[in-house]
Amino acid sequence: MFDPASLVRPNIRNLVPYSSARDEYTGKTGIFLDANENPFGTLNRYPDPRQAELKKAVSEIKGIPVENIFLGNGSDEIIDLCFRIFCSPSSDRALAFSPTYGMYGVSASVNDVDFITVPLDKNFQIDFPATAPHLKDKKLKLIIICSPNNPTGNCIDRKTILKIASAFRGIVLVDEAYIDFSGQASLTDSIDSHPNLIVMQTFSKAYGLASARIGIAFASSEIINYLNRVKPPYNISTINQKTVLRRITNRSYFTGQVRKIKSERERMRLELEKLNMTEKVWPSDANFLLVKVKDAGKTYKYLVDNGIIVRNRSSVAGNSLRITIGTRKENDTLLKFLKSMDI
Repeated sequence: MFDPASLVRPNIRNLVPYSSARDEYTGKTGIFLDANENPFGTLNRYPDPRQAELKKAVSEIKGIPVENIFLGNGSDEIIDLCFRIFCSPSSDRALAFSPTYGMYGVSASVNDVDFITVPLDKNFQIDFPATAPHLKDKKLKLIIICSPNNPTGNCIDRKTILKIASAFRGIVLVDEAYIDFSGQASLTDSIDSHPNLIVMQTFSKAYGLASARIGIAFASSEIINYLNRVKPPYNISTINQKTVLRRITNRSYFTGQVRKIKSERERMRLELEKLNMTEKVWPSDANFLLVKVKDAGKTYKYLVDNGIIVRNRSSVAGNSLRITIGTRKENDTLLKFLKSMDI
């Protein structure tokens, strides 16, 4: 079986990670005189570098062992760590499918990694025949797939993703930031059968904790070990860990909000399709809609001038706006202005 550890950069393989006394001490109470902290106050102690309590809760909710879970300072940290662990600067390559989340390309540039994009087909699905030649490239170490995809909103075909993971002798990173808004099963059930697969999720979207900045990676215990070795020792604050713990123990709050957003998503799709300015509303498995309009630039400016901020995605998706699903009141306000412009 293919061993993803063979892809790890030699300097990372030989890295002796920073170790604090908190890494070595497993107790919860004690007299802590190890980290040069101020002994007074309520936020004076460094956070748990292993995030043991939060990982245990995530494990119970997701049904995945703790040793297969990594928590990052947002998914952006996980993306950056994947470049740093698997891609040698000025040598290796990474690949994604356009249009997609812009941070993948930014992380590639920051890490001095050549970034290749393969266009999605007319249905915003992966064109496997166009992708297949790249899978043989020995310099290609990382493929990133966003599903549901941003900004298109659709899930990428599961069979195609697993076909790529099976054929590719590199790391496949699947970004499932919006998976809770879709009816599709997560690919976390495939990390055992595909050792080169990393699946990312987040607490920023469906859980409503974007300001807490906590992303999740699910992968083989070997890959998780490398992520833990390279991350900063205290990458997630105590405040944010506790905030997420409180939120995820209230499942009814989570499911209620997701249900409301999905209901509003469908209502907004129907309302937006009625507008003369609308040429197409793409189906969405996420908490946003990609809408093709007659003049995206003019519409975007009009909304901004009236204090409504959407995302102009014309540069990557042809005269389109990406509209996040807000509260019913916010959505009604948006519709009111669009209808007044549509006259």
